[in-house]
Amino acid sequence: MSNTYEFPLKQHIGGEAVPCVVEGDEIHKGQLLAYQGEGLGSSIYSSVSGKVIGVEKGLIKVVADAEQPEEYEKLKSTTPLELIKESGLVGLGGAGFPAYAKFSKPFKNGGTVIINAAECEPILSHNIARIEKKPEQLIRGLRIAMEVSGADKGVIAIKEYHTEAIKELKKANSDPSIRIKTLEDIYPMGEERAIIREVMGKLLPVTALPLEAGAIVINAETACRIQEAVDLKKPFIEKDMTVAGKIRGNEKLIQIFLDVPLGTKVSDMFEKAGGDIGHGLSDGYGEIIMGGPFTGKRTFPDAPVIKTTGGLIASECFPKGPEKIGLLVCACGANKERLEELAESMGSKVVGTEYCKQAAEVGSTRKCENPGRCPGQVQKVMALKKAGAEALLISNCTDCSNTVMSCAPKLGFPVYHCTDQALRAVNHKLIRRIKDSQAG
Repeated sequence: MSNTYEFPLKQHIGGEAVPCVVEGDEIHKGQLLAYQGEGLGSSIYSSVSGKVIGVEKGLIKVVADAEQPEEYEKLKSTTPLELIKESGLVGLGGAGFPAYAKFSKPFKNGGTVIINAAECEPILSHNIARIEKKPEQLIRGLRIAMEVSGADKGVIAIKEYHTEAIKELKKANSDPSIRIKTLEDIYPMGEERAIIREVMGKLLPVTALPLEAGAIVINAETACRIQEAVDLKKPFIEKDMTVAGKIRGNEKLIQIFLDVPLGTKVSDMFEKAGGDIGHGLSDGYGEIIMGGPFTGKRTFPDAPVIKTTGGLIASECFPKGPEKIGLLVCACGANKERLEELAESMGSKVVGTEYCKQAAEVGSTRKCENPGRCPGQVQKVMALKKAGAEALLISNCTDCSNTVMSCAPKLGFPVYHCTDQALRAVNHKLIRRIKDSQAG
């Protein structure tokens, strides 16, 4: 296990943090390492006590003391919104939008704060684990978010099959202004506009923010960390995560770790999961994914855990793909660049790229016009066949994958999905035809 912790100065959407320590500084757990820079930034705090051994371009390195205290340096602010901002907390379910920014314009005539507890990505399960263990923390975090934003209603949106978490939430909640909304078990039910569609009955345009529906959406763990910032004056220095896949010396394929110190090396997390000497990874694995199977990115053993790390998955080895492959990109899953990376790992040449009909361009990215409700993919599949593709590599949601499978096999097309190697590594069912009634 390494005793070196690394803190990148840019860990999420927004500006890079500005270092306020120098090499040689002795620091304490919870001490400020870098303060919020210009734009939508957030401060960075040390998750350990120790010594700064490097302040390089874009990175601060800390060697941890052998003995670590339970105590941490507390935040100095006095009001809830100031504490949320000072804490360095960002959204923990996606790009990491600074949490304070969502509360910067309180509702004038009441509104709704929605907790996204969908745990939408397959394999990932740390949000549900915390809810089952500490449901009252989530309720309290939601209550604070409602007070800060001026909301008069709170909703916890959670997939219906998480029966134990739902039971615990119902037992912990005595607030009549907070209700639980159960969701269908499909991907991407946790997408922000899908959540609003299901909770409020409003489908927002791709360019709209939740505020246009009178709502603010925050991730379940974000709400719990809000509680810590406000009630405990604790800076954001720890992250919950799921570690899964091909782990040496351990038959448990999916494991949950709560309160992991930020800056911990990826290799150390696999070692914790495997209990083995070395990096803890199986001798044969395809790649390490930071995040979930649909939208995660490739990472490496020496990389650090950052604010937005929700999962670490050691995938199954890549199969030998066809000589020529076509990409079908869905706005709800892996983007074009990620699919190209996967195709290269399969040894396949990309001969064509098509986008789902509903993958609307929004700036430099794409968003689905109606997440999880697919209009059909026959036209796109046929275009890739015409381009010379011998198989498809797709990143489609549950419903889109279903429609691809209604036509691709008839055209003699093998189908690969961006999630395949992650799901194989934990013996999960692959994303293909889900419901016969949806096909067509």
